[in-house]
Amino acid sequence: MGNALRRSTRLASKKIDLDSVDGVKQQVEIHKTLVKKAVATKRNNVKVSKPPKKVSADSKPLPKEPKLVPKESKPVSKESKHLTKESKPVSKETKELEVGDILPHIKLKNQEDEDIDLWKIAKDKPVILFAYPKASTPGCTRQACGYRDNYEELRKHAVIFGISADSVKSQKNFQLKQRLPFDLLSDPSREFLGILGAKKTPQSGVIRSHWIFANGILKVKRVKVSPEVSIADSKKEVLGVINELKSEA
Repeated sequence: MGNALRRSTRLASKKIDLDSVDGVKQQVEIHKTLVKKAVATKRNNVKVSKPPKKVSADSKPLPKEPKLVPKESKPVSKESKHLTKESKPVSKETKELEVGDILPHIKLKNQEDEDIDLWKIAKDKPVILFAYPKASTPGCTRQACGYRDNYEELRKHAVIFGISADSVKSQKNFQLKQRLPFDLLSDPSREFLGILGAKKTPQSGVIRSHWIFANGILKVKRVKVSPEVSIADSKKEVLGVINELKSEA
């Protein structure tokens, strides 16, 4: 009986051992299955980047954008700066009138409050126009009286006008006081004086000057002159203009 008991005990222990071995094997299989699933899930979540496409030798490179090269400005030649006898139309917006330019149609009031268009007058006969800073001041009085004293000689060749930024009333008083035999033009805005190049500053002032026009064109331009020089030179210059007109006829 003792032997039978020992034999049954050994069989029972072997069975337990077999059962434990089978349990371990099952756990190992379960673990392997879980590992496989985890690896598969990880692979599905990882994005595989595609390798860059190889550029074949036959593929053409993209054309380069053309560079914009600014055009070089041409230098102004000396010849273009010289004044020519050819007439050029000038608008009111022109900064300054130069010799050879056409006198613009700008009407100004004289001492009688009448409209004067110098272009119409200069088209038929030469015009001497002298500018003075302010009526009834010493230098301007000398200049105006100098043209008055030479008026009989000058009127043979040209029509005489004085001009300043003074009012019509001031021009009238100046003319009467100095017994001036010619019209005095009023340009309070200095628009025409600016076109002639006789603005002293953008805000105020007039530069003493004189100009000679013929056939509606500026022939002589003298800016910033003394009263005496203005009179003496205009007498000579108007004769030069007359001779030029005769040679062109």
